[in-house]
Amino acid sequence: MMTLEMKNTALTNLHISLGAKMVPFAGYNMPVSYSGLNDEHLTVRNSVGVFDVSHMGEFRLKGAKAADLINYVTSNDVTKLTDGKIQYSCLPNDKGGIVDDLLVYRYKADEYYLVVNASNIEKDWNWIKKHNTFGVEMLDMSEGMSLLAVQGPNAIKALQKLTSVDLSQMEYYTFKIDTMAGIKDVIISNTGYTGAGGFEIYVGNADAEKMWNAIFEAGKEFGIKPVGLGARDTLRLEMGFCLYGNDIDDTTSPIEAGLGWITKFTKDFTNRAQIEGHKTNGVAKKLVGFEMIDRGIPRHDYQIADAKGNVIGKVTSGTQSPSLNKAIGMGYVKTEFAKPDTEIFVLIRDKAIKAKVSKLPFLPKP
Repeated sequence: MMTLEMKNTALTNLHISLGAKMVPFAGYNMPVSYSGLNDEHLTVRNSVGVFDVSHMGEFRLKGAKAADLINYVTSNDVTKLTDGKIQYSCLPNDKGGIVDDLLVYRYKADEYYLVVNASNIEKDWNWIKKHNTFGVEMLDMSEGMSLLAVQGPNAIKALQKLTSVDLSQMEYYTFKIDTMAGIKDVIISNTGYTGAGGFEIYVGNADAEKMWNAIFEAGKEFGIKPVGLGARDTLRLEMGFCLYGNDIDDTTSPIEAGLGWITKFTKDFTNRAQIEGHKTNGVAKKLVGFEMIDRGIPRHDYQIADAKGNVIGKVTSGTQSPSLNKAIGMGYVKTEFAKPDTEIFVLIRDKAIKAKVSKLPFLPKP
């Protein structure tokens, strides 16, 4: 049996030297935790932490019809973007589900960057290429790029020491390309997937360690810490952000997943008719947030039942929330059970544990 060799990021050896617990994730050797999930999670919520998310994929699409191609393969309307703006979107497939969720960066009218999930790099590339009848030049930059997510309320104070760009003037979902930590042509992006505020920094692999060290020096006074994928997952779950492979996948419709807000029927896109039918006619299941009332932690794929024991759905994500100190989760339920405060039961080791449907996000946005 052939085993695929694990890929490393430019910072893998640094993580190991810091004592990180390493795990395989999307074909990469990645840090899942350093000082412990709760400590890392609360560091990001209260101050500032740094994630190495260099396993993510980056594509550059260039050409007169780049916007036309992106608008056809994504659900959101890319014509609403101006230079330096970013859009959250998804790639609908031809069966009513989702190939991936992604970020679209408009650099210029004829040049865009797409940031995709690590586990879907090849799948997304092939899907976009298949629909590239527009003569758009495509470049996969994933292998050569490093990406650091600097997240938390003190991220801006730490990073401001490293650049002349006025970070306080950068709106959410905008980016600039400028010098940071003496490194030229860095993409500085005000995005993030934690709900704690912060920036994502894209540099070439050769400069990754220099950038990492500069950020940690700048953040020292704020108690900056490295943070692994474990806390990234609990942070995004508290905000009700979907994780591809858990909460959305090739079988889930954007409408079922609550992503109607990034699905624009004012233009044509892949499989628009079927997804528009989901919106017009309604869907049988919906993605909801829920919090446990009785004791128990919901896990991916646990069944969800009604008061009579009838199975009405399943858990897609669940954890003990470090910020709220209670168990929370997301999952698909039959639409009639999707209203906030509806009583549901999560089946944990054959026991029906009481929960209730919650509004998302679980934490107020900062």
